[in-house]
Amino acid sequence: MKKRKLGNSNLEVSAVGLGCMGMSHGYGPASDKKEMISLIHAAIHRGVTFFDTAEVYGPYVNEELVGEALAPFKGKLIIATKFGIKEVDGKQILDSKLEHIRLSVEGSLKRLKVDTIDLLYQHRVDPNVPAEEVAGVVQDLIKEGKVRYWGLSEAGVETIRRAHAVQPLTAIQSEYSMMWRKPEEELLPALEELGIGFVPFSPLGKGFLTGRIDKNSTFGSTDFRSIVPRFTPENIDANQVLVNLIKKVAAEKNVTPAQIALAWVLAQKPWIVPIPGTRKLERLEENLGAADVELKSEELYDLNDALSKIEISGDRYPSGSAYAKRTGN
Repeated sequence: MKKRKLGNSNLEVSAVGLGCMGMSHGYGPASDKKEMISLIHAAIHRGVTFFDTAEVYGPYVNEELVGEALAPFKGKLIIATKFGIKEVDGKQILDSKLEHIRLSVEGSLKRLKVDTIDLLYQHRVDPNVPAEEVAGVVQDLIKEGKVRYWGLSEAGVETIRRAHAVQPLTAIQSEYSMMWRKPEEELLPALEELGIGFVPFSPLGKGFLTGRIDKNSTFGSTDFRSIVPRFTPENIDANQVLVNLIKKVAAEKNVTPAQIALAWVLAQKPWIVPIPGTRKLERLEENLGAADVELKSEELYDLNDALSKIEISGDRYPSGSAYAKRTGN
């Protein structure tokens, strides 16, 4: 597996990481723990060194899963986790009060079975706590040896600049794919300027870009996609034009649509590290194979030209929802 560095930092990780959320949260009922530990071990044996989780996934159980799976490889891998969202009476609440950050970190250290968190993200920006204060407490945690590097998830450029001025950021995590290209407008230029790495989640459009979802697909009540406008039958049908384009390119290069979608993300910048998630070994192997798919400059130009003519139907979060309000702050 090829390696990449996140921005100007010395944090080197596998070119493709593994998002672990879906193993126990967000995409239906949690999978069998032993099977998921086996899958994580399979990823390690195939060269993956970068694993992503969060306190709120479950909550807690995803960190516990990752901690148990990675315990035999202590010190050899990079674990990213997140603070700033807690669950109260079944609802997610933003909380980045300074004392809560410390409590979250202590809990994550125990669940992950590590002495230091490699990469700690603020999961969403808390409008009640200034970015400078969050950066300050993380700076203290770094000095104490409890955190190595830090980042923000779904933050706006202004917040990124303010936080970075206090304690340099290593990575920003946000959604990015052929289906959601908004980060190209302001975020990616700012990250390049500041020397911060980019970790896209949902680089496969929450599974849509694999070509395995059509208007007849259904999603259970515990599958996040059941409330996402992008995944109504009408929007799925309207967006098939994008899938058809990806399938055409994939056929020309004798690879899969998922591999084209991931290779496209990887081709944008050398400091971008996508973290597709999966619960299946064959999908894992397919995703990791994308690191070896090269899109030549002319292929990339033609693909981007075709993408620019496709208008995506459906928002990525329900309009006015808490999910939508938490992004880009």
